[in-house]
Amino acid sequence: MKNFMDENFLLQTETAQKLYHEHAAKMPIIDYHCHLIPQMVADDYQFKSLTEIWLGGDHYKWRAMRTNGVDERFCTGKDTTDWEKFEKWAETVPYTFRNPLYHWTHLELKTAFGIDKILNPKTAREIYDECNEKLKQPEYSARGMMRRYHVETVCTTDDPIDSLEYHIKTRESGFEIKMLPTWRPDKAMAVEVPGDFRAYVEKLAEVSGVTISTFDDMIAALRKRHDFFAAQGCKLSDHGIEEFYAEDYTDAEIKAIFNKVYGGTVLTKEEILKFKSAMLVAFGEMDWEKGWTQQFHYGAIRNNNSKMFKLLGPDTGFDSIGEFTTAKAMAKFLDRLNSEGKLTKTILYNLNPCANEVIATMLGNFQDGTVAGKIQFGSGWWFLDQKDGMEKQMNALSVLGLLSRFVGMLTDSRSFLSYPRHEYFRRTLCNLVGRDVENGEIPVSEMERVNQMIEDISYYNAKKFFQF
Repeated sequence: MKNFMDENFLLQTETAQKLYHEHAAKMPIIDYHCHLIPQMVADDYQFKSLTEIWLGGDHYKWRAMRTNGVDERFCTGKDTTDWEKFEKWAETVPYTFRNPLYHWTHLELKTAFGIDKILNPKTAREIYDECNEKLKQPEYSARGMMRRYHVETVCTTDDPIDSLEYHIKTRESGFEIKMLPTWRPDKAMAVEVPGDFRAYVEKLAEVSGVTISTFDDMIAALRKRHDFFAAQGCKLSDHGIEEFYAEDYTDAEIKAIFNKVYGGTVLTKEEILKFKSAMLVAFGEMDWEKGWTQQFHYGAIRNNNSKMFKLLGPDTGFDSIGEFTTAKAMAKFLDRLNSEGKLTKTILYNLNPCANEVIATMLGNFQDGTVAGKIQFGSGWWFLDQKDGMEKQMNALSVLGLLSRFVGMLTDSRSFLSYPRHEYFRRTLCNLVGRDVENGEIPVSEMERVNQMIEDISYYNAKKFFQF
């Protein structure tokens, strides 16, 4: 029987162990998509407790706690102490066997704090106290955590109206790790609620210095902000969409739809879809002009629990995998840009695993030989960023595309303790490939190429692809 989480955790063959320890583990981390709070990096934030750094904002843990019968006040409540919240999490951990939270929890304790103990109600207090003592030390600050995990570059997720002041402050401070912005313009195409849309457009007008009264004005303002993001080192955009939008529309229609919603009139479903379709194309063209990579995270249905949404707001653990037949729209959208010669580098992330093969085959339609792996199948996202989900994603990509050209893992997290997800991914990757070598499915005579492939997927592919 193997020991839990020893140095060969998840590495089931000798070849997998060599691939990981001699190649993957040595690579720096490029976290090209995350939700870190830039001010925390700029201010080199010192965390007040283990609960703050570990449980604050972590809807994965909140979902598990609720499922385990823990009252909401120990998840998001204001009337419970940090210790009380942590104690309830420690009580939940023994019930998370076979859930990735069990592995992540112990990997984070081990790599961040050097703690090998198993977290449960008996060990909770000593682990909590030991971690809190360490969090007082300078090397456990926000920047200290990034250094600890050998991070080279992170890309945050930022709205076009953001000032990016903390990115600028961080860069000017001389911090050796790059923190770059990512353009996330979802609110510029959120026309479902006219009042909210108008309020957003007015803020956009203010920060861009462009007076907005027409659709063309709004695009001009967004272009100005796009230029500003580029000047601050931005190289990626990201879009959080339910499904792909690829309705037919005319320029005159889109201008009229803008006037209607900006004037406060609720749009029809058809008008909403046309407007979103036009905006995705406009954003795609801007990204192509600058050589950026566009990312699409699609397939989530959010805020399903209306009672809790009213109480707590978004991103609190009430989202799930959606069912959408989006392949035709995805193909039409990509083809629309490609036909104009304006399809930039693209990463597609699905949330429903039944779309793995759909995406893996979609990539090949639009590879054009200009960039290796120009259209990418993004790593397992959200509910899929665990061992089973990552293996399924890599297997689909391997069978139907080129795993060798994959740009690898990202945290997609708000937490400074999430970097071990890169280790988890790399161990899973090495285990998959190592097993193939030992099964005689990849020749031992090609080990030099195999070693390079592991290093590429862990680090070099992303560095080259994004031109960091």
